[in-house]
Amino acid sequence: MKLKSLLPFLLLSLFALILVACNNDDTSETKENSDKVDVKQLVNDYSTDKKEAESASITGEELIVNTTAGKEKSYELPKDEFFVSIAPFVEQTHPCTYHSLTGCQGEMVEKEFDVYIEDEDGNVVVDEKVMSLANGFIDLWVPRNKDYSITIKHDGKQVVSEFSSYTEDPTCLTNMQLT
Repeated sequence: MKLKSLLPFLLLSLFALILVACNNDDTSETKENSDKVDVKQLVNDYSTDKKEAESASITGEELIVNTTAGKEKSYELPKDEFFVSIAPFVEQTHPCTYHSLTGCQGEMVEKEFDVYIEDEDGNVVVDEKVMSLANGFIDLWVPRNKDYSITIKHDGKQVVSEFSSYTEDPTCLTNMQLT
């Protein structure tokens, strides 16, 4: 008789246990351990379409990926390096603060640029020919917490500008018009 009265309680408890054990919430945000993941390679893979995602964007602190399965993951960026993506342009640009690796499109696709960057102390950080990606952006990693002067040249035109690499700074620079 006692077993018969406990049966509904046992079944309900078993059902609750099954629900908890099977709960696989794909929409939850997870903070990935960046020590186990090469975040710089991951950023490159999303920028060059080697890896697919619903969206992938980058702030001064983290890479945020929304997978095609609807799950959001975030990856901490290196403590000593800052990511910046630059879309030099002649005629068309768009406003942008945090670069969308999977959505931003610049005007100058797969073009070669002479890029020269100096930090606030006069140290040369970049002095090389760089090819923009299929999205029209030039992806760079520079030391954090500095102010920079940048010169970009292409096909007889150039732009001189400034940017900085502090946590709150933009990672998407779309204001550099070549003239």
